[in-house]
Amino acid sequence: MNKNDHEFIQLRPQRIVKTKAWPMNIPVKVEVVGVSRTMPLSACLCEVETEDGIKGYGFTAITEEDVVASAINNVIAPTVMGRDAITTEAIWEELNWVLTPRGQSGYASHAIAALDIALWDIKAQAMGVPLWRLLGGAREEVPVYTTFGFGFLSQEELVAAAKHWVAQGNRRLKMTVAGEAMRHRHRRDLEAVIREDAARVMAVRDAVGDEVDIYIDANCNLDPVHAFKLAKMLEPVNLGFFEEPVLQNDVRHLSELRRRTTVRIAAGQNEGQAFRFRDLLVEQAVDIIQPNVAITGGFTQCVRIAGMAAAFNTSIANGGAWPFHNMHLHAGLANGGLVEYHHPAVLLCEQIFTGLPVPENGVLALPKSPGLGFSPNMDAVEEFSRNPSACGNGKG
Repeated sequence: MNKNDHEFIQLRPQRIVKTKAWPMNIPVKVEVVGVSRTMPLSACLCEVETEDGIKGYGFTAITEEDVVASAINNVIAPTVMGRDAITTEAIWEELNWVLTPRGQSGYASHAIAALDIALWDIKAQAMGVPLWRLLGGAREEVPVYTTFGFGFLSQEELVAAAKHWVAQGNRRLKMTVAGEAMRHRHRRDLEAVIREDAARVMAVRDAVGDEVDIYIDANCNLDPVHAFKLAKMLEPVNLGFFEEPVLQNDVRHLSELRRRTTVRIAAGQNEGQAFRFRDLLVEQAVDIIQPNVAITGGFTQCVRIAGMAAAFNTSIANGGAWPFHNMHLHAGLANGGLVEYHHPAVLLCEQIFTGLPVPENGVLALPKSPGLGFSPNMDAVEEFSRNPSACGNGKG
């Protein structure tokens, strides 16, 4: 075959000339069924620019935004200066050794995630394709579930909110349980906590009927004993999954819980190292594994984790919010699953990004434009970064 018989894409190197991160504290005002609550959420935006003028934007959240921004600006930026942004695998591996040389995770995983997302945004723009197509283009839309049920809602308000979201076309709903029950300053009698949680979930089930999927999330706030008790109480509810039921995503306790209940178990959204997902899979600790591109080391690592899940015939889903970044992973891969349309997180994104898609009837259509398909509002980003105290401590 003569090479002149075909057109070849000549993808020139995209040398990095600038990397910058902005830490932000953003006030998010949640208003539903007559209830209004403002909460501060933290986030960090990362911009990478190449010598050709292509700019990619990465993002991370649910962390100490100042620490992550400092890691990007003072450690990652000089490390990647002059590197070819297209070489995402090589850059990810180097950053992994720079930031997590002995298997640590924590803030390093968030910082790598923000940089990696920006690089994939650049790569897709340079190739002229949407990011989800670059990742494999398995589907043009993804199913979403709506996270709506928070502890500040009374049971009556929770039921009204559930009905509201179902009326808007949402057939998959997630609510939080356990609050911050295990944390010292919020510590409560766990028996009372789980009884109250069970009553709240059952009330929502009675209100929306059996045709709506219900998921719950304990955010790693329960010990194994009370996680098991709550799961058994809620077996008749036919939950879609019980997310992060036990402290620290303890693999041994998750595995035991999964064997002792019919409720499906999900976890992984806050893990930073691939071996943690390996352990969850090998120990048969989860029914659904939840890598999050904004937390779990970006697209580079989440694609690997999704491959492991496929080899174990285990479903993947987005947990931990940030649907507009995670939708690309789940649309790109053949084993992609549910994407979390976390209401407060979406409200945050709407304040700093433009061009965000809106789900219709429980489905989110992927953008057709190259890269991520949406853009940061840099005036808003700069304002939130300049005024971090405007909304409290930012650790909501």
